[in-house]
Amino acid sequence: MGADLSKRLVPDELWELAAPLLPSFAARPQGGGTAPCDERAVFTAVVYALTGGCAWRHLPPTFGTSPATAHRRFTVWTEAGPWRRLHRAVLDTQRLPRPLGGHPTAPRRSQLQSVIESRKQ
Repeated sequence: MGADLSKRLVPDELWELAAPLLPSFAARPQGGGTAPCDERAVFTAVVYALTGGCAWRHLPPTFGTSPATAHRRFTVWTEAGPWRRLHRAVLDTQRLPRPLGGHPTAPRRSQLQSVIESRKQ
């Protein structure tokens, strides 16, 4: 595990889409709180846990972030709502048509249009 796995999990193109969508963490003026850490490393650890079904407490130390930090950031990010925007951004880079209602499993306009056209004949 290491740099190769990190690049496979979060290629540069994905990180360029994700980074602006994630809320930033600033040091508290009185000290303590969230320690500065590499946001990409945390994001990669989160992707690893979510895609691999890994329990937070079993995250490998090679990601350079603690399981507690990865889970805490995931929770904060989830509350901020970047996941749907990231999904949309990834779909937009693939030039896929936007689903009706914005939900990924909703029928696409082109699918509905072909059904309507077939019923007219």
